[in-house]
Amino acid sequence: MVLWSVHNSPMSSPSNKSPSAAQQALQRMGLLRPIDMALHIPLRYEDETQLQTIESSQDGQTVQWQVRVLESVVTARPRRQLRVRVADGTGECWLRFFHFFPSHQKTLSVDSVVRVRGELRRGLLGNEMVHPAIKPAHGDLPRSLTPVYPTTAGLPQAYLRKAIVNALRQADLCETLPPLSLQRLPIEGRWTLQQALHFLHHPDPGVSIATLEDRSHPAWQRLKAEEWLAQQLSQQMARRQRDALRAPALQPTDNEHGLLQALKEQLPFALTGAQQRVVNEIANDLRRSVPMHRLLQGDVGAGKTVVAALAACICIDAGWQCALMAPTEILAQQHFAKLTQWLEPLLQKRNKRVVWLTGSQRKSQREASRQMIASGEAALVVGTQALIQQDTRFARLGLAIVDEQHRFGVAQRLALRASLGEQAEKDGMPHLLMMTATPIPRTLAMTVMADLDVSTLDELPPGRTPIVTKVIESGKRDEIVRRIRIQLEAGRQVYWVCPLVEESETLDLRNATLTHAQLCEALGEPVCSDVLHADHPPRVALLHARLPAAEKQAVMHAFAAGEIQLLVSTTVIEVGVDVPNATLMVIEHAERFGLSQLHQLRGRVGRGAQASACVLLYEPPLGPVARERLAAMARTHDGFELARIDLKLRGAGEFLGARQSGSSWLRFADPQTDEHLLDWARNEALWMLDHAWPQALLHMERWIGGKSEYFKA
Repeated sequence: MVLWSVHNSPMSSPSNKSPSAAQQALQRMGLLRPIDMALHIPLRYEDETQLQTIESSQDGQTVQWQVRVLESVVTARPRRQLRVRVADGTGECWLRFFHFFPSHQKTLSVDSVVRVRGELRRGLLGNEMVHPAIKPAHGDLPRSLTPVYPTTAGLPQAYLRKAIVNALRQADLCETLPPLSLQRLPIEGRWTLQQALHFLHHPDPGVSIATLEDRSHPAWQRLKAEEWLAQQLSQQMARRQRDALRAPALQPTDNEHGLLQALKEQLPFALTGAQQRVVNEIANDLRRSVPMHRLLQGDVGAGKTVVAALAACICIDAGWQCALMAPTEILAQQHFAKLTQWLEPLLQKRNKRVVWLTGSQRKSQREASRQMIASGEAALVVGTQALIQQDTRFARLGLAIVDEQHRFGVAQRLALRASLGEQAEKDGMPHLLMMTATPIPRTLAMTVMADLDVSTLDELPPGRTPIVTKVIESGKRDEIVRRIRIQLEAGRQVYWVCPLVEESETLDLRNATLTHAQLCEALGEPVCSDVLHADHPPRVALLHARLPAAEKQAVMHAFAAGEIQLLVSTTVIEVGVDVPNATLMVIEHAERFGLSQLHQLRGRVGRGAQASACVLLYEPPLGPVARERLAAMARTHDGFELARIDLKLRGAGEFLGARQSGSSWLRFADPQTDEHLLDWARNEALWMLDHAWPQALLHMERWIGGKSEYFKA
């Protein structure tokens, strides 16, 4: 099928000429085809359709006049500038240019009639405009608002406007929506895509600027509906493609005496109702010969690791291997310690092992781990990205679990999918369970996770002590240190989190190394920078990502054992660290963190029976966004509510991980304001895939093109 007519072929310069600077700038911005140009919507508009008089214009107002030049001089003091006196019969004004060229002087020669547009300043010395836009006063006034486009260096607005006018003539803007879908579209009026784009590039003067700026105008709604539909089509197609693949049906051979039941019996706690429900959902998926593609989301401390362990038991009971991959070595190490404690005694009876694999291991250790993986002796493998490297070969991989999946970039998740697919011809595609402690709001679950089945742990285990959250100015650090001393004397443990490891020339942030030294001095403790080789673990230790793996492991082991009482750390302890005796968390420069990250860090305390607190230290003055973020942390512990606020403040890209890949996934639609369009797009995508397949392909190619792979990650 030919998806594009000649009008949508890439725009290029003649073969005998190299691209101009403006053409190169267009290419850098991804404006390669006429359709790309047509979808390059203005940032704002200027009204050049009307003329005002100098007398009627207000101070601070952006106005357009037609004036005659009375005087034009270049002065040298106080700095070189072009000063031009103009009049329109109702008043006079001085125009001032600090950057000008001979062409300016020619256009603004005495007795010339010009159109001037700029911001009027009325002062004691009269009327003035600084660097107004000027053009000769000939021809009719424009009949539509003048667009101002997003641009880059080397791409003037005038060139871009002309290029987009040409593109609108060339682009194939035929309807890709079937008539029935158009009838069901919840938009006022019957706007075609062509009408909507022409209007947004050249709006009528009488249109409400507010409806253009807030994107509520029906033309904007049509554009966003089309984008939502493309995104939903891509996601639903990915789901159908996955459903056509084969996967091992993981049916335990002996439920009553199997690994799953054995682990349940030896756990020192009872599963919550939510955990039991989610385990059943996963078990039902694993029994099918279609690859599971499920997201497990739950708030901090909801018990996702236990669910992962039980899912691994189902896989191992059925005679297959399970792999658990985490984004950081510290988180992977925490999982390994917990899963080894729970499963190693049970697996030894079956001559199986829990195996550790990470890039920081010595070569001999990695090779030994890989041999056990290849032979099948390793029933459960825990590690980092080393699990998806080419040198790692599983004997029978039946289930892959990815923790904190949003912390992996899109490209990494695609690499994981490709790696899992390598064995598809032999054993079928492994089942995939992704976990996140960052709850996903409903609209994002319907968009970036539309090809996933979502399970939610919406119940916390009993006995969790509420965490008191305080927002405190950094000038009260001495008071916080006194609070820490009291906690240490009571045998409790404390986290102090800093954003950076060392001094930064661009950010005035207190670094972890300096903070560690200062806290050691304040508490009368020696500064120990090498826990691994110290005779005794220090009471105050430092942890950050640049430490060697063995040193990080030694620090975390000593902290978990209670030997280290105060841990000064960067955000490497954000997830996975479980020390019930830790009762105080201090986060320095809290205003620089996102809400989900603050919530994750706060979740490192309050894991035992003792009262716990989190102190958010900030540097004044606070901006409005930072103030709202810290206030939200103080008033709620609900991760789903914080996720909703975080989505509002930061946007949806953070949840997808697309920023890590450099690919923006939505240009126009907004999950927070366009839910009615999202509901329409979801229903229409399912209908079109069944009843209008050719139009569905055309629509996805127009809007997504090569980005469709990112929706499958």
